[in-house]
Amino acid sequence: MKRARLCFLLAASFLCHIAAGQSVTSQQLPGQGQYVLLIHGGAGTILRSKMTSGKEKVYREALEAALKAGYAKIKDGQPALEAVQAAIRIMEDNPLFNAGKGAVFTHGGRNELDAAIMDGNTRKAGAVTGVTTIKNPIDAARAVMERSEHVMLSGKGAEQFAKQCGLTIVRPKYFYTEERWQGLQKAIRDEAPKTKVGHRQQQPGTGFPDYKFGTVGAVALDRNGNLAAGTSTGGMTNKRFGRIGDSPVIGAGTYASNKTAAVSCTGWGEYFIRNVAAYDLSALMEYKSMPVKEAGDAVITKIGSSGGNGGLIALDRNGNAAMPFNTAGMYRAAITKDGKITIFLYND
Repeated sequence: MKRARLCFLLAASFLCHIAAGQSVTSQQLPGQGQYVLLIHGGAGTILRSKMTSGKEKVYREALEAALKAGYAKIKDGQPALEAVQAAIRIMEDNPLFNAGKGAVFTHGGRNELDAAIMDGNTRKAGAVTGVTTIKNPIDAARAVMERSEHVMLSGKGAEQFAKQCGLTIVRPKYFYTEERWQGLQKAIRDEAPKTKVGHRQQQPGTGFPDYKFGTVGAVALDRNGNLAAGTSTGGMTNKRFGRIGDSPVIGAGTYASNKTAAVSCTGWGEYFIRNVAAYDLSALMEYKSMPVKEAGDAVITKIGSSGGNGGLIALDRNGNAAMPFNTAGMYRAAITKDGKITIFLYND
């Protein structure tokens, strides 16, 4: 009886934690109809009260740098794919974000990286998952899309393909950062008492909510009216068993169609996969004629109602933007075709 009561109390506490994050933040962005590039750097417990002014400044500068790198491609008349790739590469190279350098560690102490990219004009897509030696996974995802007949490659095969394509290959230690390593140690320590109660959501490596957030993504609209989306991530801290989240899954974490919108998601990947979140937004626009903002809100509301947390960025073919999320915050930024930048971190 005591064991059963303990399980009940812990489960109730877990559900309260999830419920607390279900209110959708969906601000009305200024300049609708003018946006050409949106980016995100992950969603989760991002609180103003826990952010020093110095740390906030660093995050804002990092988001601005990524935004400017992508915008330079748009301004130069290059395709949306180029803008998405350029913005994500900047974030993959910045250890502030959980992608590329600075990716989180698996339970076994490895950095396993995922990425995807999609062209809204042709609806061609490419993705890699579980790679450990490709410096910029978003480059590999694009190579899969353009230089193979496949959509997704994994592990050693993806790394061999990337090497044959002339992409930059690094030793796994390149991705190491002390902060992420210590994050793994904390996750392992915190996991021990939770796994004893046997609650299904607290089994080792299945994604206790404290450790599931962190992804980068970009969506872009070029001068020719073409959309593109890309997403890159290190996954979740302490993941096991070769777990793969939504980021490299086309239609779940990444999707683009010129008919509707380009979408990149971040959050608890299992829920985005189950709800086919990125495609769901597109379908709501195509089949129900929903505006992008309304469709984005509906998708994140659905994610929350099923027990998941996270957010997304979406950009339609008319330059309208959406950035809904149901967590305490989401690193996100947008730029208009005339270069006006807006950066947000929190839910206020």
